[in-house]
Amino acid sequence: MYRYNDFDTAFLAERNAQFRAQVERRINGSLTEEEFRPLRLMNGLYLQLHAYMLRVCVPYGTLSSAQMRQLGMIAAKWDKGYGHFTTRQNIQYNWPKLNDVPDILDALGEVGLHAIQTSGNTIRNTTADHFAGAAADEIADPRPVAELIRQWSTDHPEFQFLPRKFKIAITGSPNDRAVTRAHDIGLRMIEQDGKDGFEVIIGGGLGRTPMIGKVIRDFLPKADLLPYLEACVSVWNTLGRRDNKYKARIKITVHENGIEKMQELVEARFAELRPQFTGVDQEMLKEIEAQFTAPDFKTAPTDGFDRAYANDPVFRSWIDTNITAHRNADYAIVSISIKNHGETPGDATAEQMAAMADLAAQYAHDELRISHEQNVILPHVHRGDLPALHAALKEVHLATANIGLVSDMIVCPGMDYCALATARSIPIGQQISNRFNALKLEHDIGELKLKISGCINACGHHHVGHIGILGLDRAGVENYQITLGGDATETAAVGERAGPGFAYDEIVPAVERIIYAYLDLREGADETFLMAYRRLGMAPFKAALYPQDNANAA
Repeated sequence: MYRYNDFDTAFLAERNAQFRAQVERRINGSLTEEEFRPLRLMNGLYLQLHAYMLRVCVPYGTLSSAQMRQLGMIAAKWDKGYGHFTTRQNIQYNWPKLNDVPDILDALGEVGLHAIQTSGNTIRNTTADHFAGAAADEIADPRPVAELIRQWSTDHPEFQFLPRKFKIAITGSPNDRAVTRAHDIGLRMIEQDGKDGFEVIIGGGLGRTPMIGKVIRDFLPKADLLPYLEACVSVWNTLGRRDNKYKARIKITVHENGIEKMQELVEARFAELRPQFTGVDQEMLKEIEAQFTAPDFKTAPTDGFDRAYANDPVFRSWIDTNITAHRNADYAIVSISIKNHGETPGDATAEQMAAMADLAAQYAHDELRISHEQNVILPHVHRGDLPALHAALKEVHLATANIGLVSDMIVCPGMDYCALATARSIPIGQQISNRFNALKLEHDIGELKLKISGCINACGHHHVGHIGILGLDRAGVENYQITLGGDATETAAVGERAGPGFAYDEIVPAVERIIYAYLDLREGADETFLMAYRRLGMAPFKAALYPQDNANAA
């Protein structure tokens, strides 16, 4: 993984010192909150409902054990003992005191972490497949490219005051685990005629106007990536709407101008920019790639795994649910669920972060990943170590076997924290999780992506959930809309709204009716909810959701 050089360290130290001085001026009254706002946003600091919130960048979701341990220490020392992992693979601290934030940033800098460009109208943290560098289906590890994008975009002078925030995602696998089609720019690593390159997708995004991105380049040679990205952002920076923040995202620009016009403008700008990139970016990429070599995989027996799998049903359930194939047959990718039933999805305590750091150092070649689905990944675990790892995870309550199931839901902070939220989302997620745990149906239901947002901004990705829930305010009362059939993968789709919303105390029974309808209608246990929805359409699920309409019709 990437380790800071002298330039990185000096740059970050200077930025942190600048912000320390700005915080001092805010505290002594030299800066008003309005004057302080753009300065704090440049350093990842928000003002939420009850307190400041600090969003820390986890570049492309990759952490070392030392970095994870430091995140836990910060939670214990300067927050309320926990942090919240987000859909951009970042971590948020919800309760820091303003005078402590400079010390937190310095502590992050000690382990090569920062909060730069985690907020504001700039290029945000580039996200990547959380199985990058380990997945059996991967063409190439996309993280070196993501790191190159991070270095290019950080403090880029042209892109610090964009029309709105800008998000990039990259995957190195044909199976899209990075939601590339719902980003401002999505990059899919591909091969063509023996050459490495990218399919470039532009104009995706969720929020109040959800759109699936369109392909602007079928194949872009790897060496052309930065000038082409710069051309895309530059064209949007010129064309993008600044008169209406709700229409300022690049998806609206693509929609208003058409993909053909965008292609024409981007290609023209690319032709101007390409000669300016004289190969320095490719030299940088080679240096970065050298830091992403595979671990020294060990050779050891796996018969202990075979015995445990055959004799321990709890271990077997965890393996069947939380383990993904690794490119090395003797290894496995382990997804640690931080969504115990009834707890806040995405929250990890300081003690849990310390425990995961220790386990990564002992069993996973010192690597962890944060997934956009708000879980933690150990990407390289020898199969022979899986029984011992599982036992250790059980001791710290991190062995829940629910990855990909209904309780493994994405949930935004909602009205419990966020100043933009219009409804609670965390309690809804907890109630759904507890309900299906009580029914003991999760494993029978199988793969189901449920996603919840507490407002139209869609931080919970509800539009691309198999079942999506959007919390809204209707005349001062919480109301929850349901969408069905969304998909965040390579077959991406925006879900279809089912009909009128449900009150706070009605939404869990409504979800239950949908799932019972699916269980009745599916053609065998291998047909997932999304497969059944695509076969049957909305009608039978709508009938289950609104039984009173059927009664009235009769």
